Amino acid sequence: MSASVTGPAVGTGVRYGRADGRWVLVATVLGSGMAFLDATVVNIALPHIGAQFHAGAASLQWVVNGYTLSLASLILLGGSLGDRFGRRRVFVIGVAWFATASLLCGVAPNVDMLIAARVLQGMGGALLAPGSLAIIEASFHPDDRARAIGAWSG
Repeated sequence: MSASVTGPAVGTGVRYGRADGRWVLVATVLGSGMAFLDATVVNIALPHIGAQFHAGAASLQWVVNGYTLSLASLILLGGSLGDRFGRRRVFVIGVAWFATASLLCGVAPNVDMLIAARVLQGMGGALLAPGSLAIIEASFHPDDRARAIGAWSG
């Protein structure tokens, strides 16, 4: 297997203080942060969404739940797909999927389309979130791994 699928050999890997280590950390933090932030930030916009689409409380609840349910129910599958097909590949697909679904959310003409797009966002998040930590685990030198994970979680 190649290094991109299984990670570097023990004793090798990117270093925390070097440019390549910083880029790995930035990419994974932005990817997973985008998925986790989106789970809560839409709550701020709910009153405006309700007014814009003349949506009731049940529809607004599904705007939130469509995302969180699809993310939570598929996150283990996302991790398994990353193990099987490559963490980086699944992470990049997840980022592209999430970004496309976010665009669909932005242009949704009604609340039903918004709910469907939010479900798609959750699916994309489920592909990218587990891969971000796995990429750090596989990419960083063992001496720098704990520090990188700490920075990712912070």
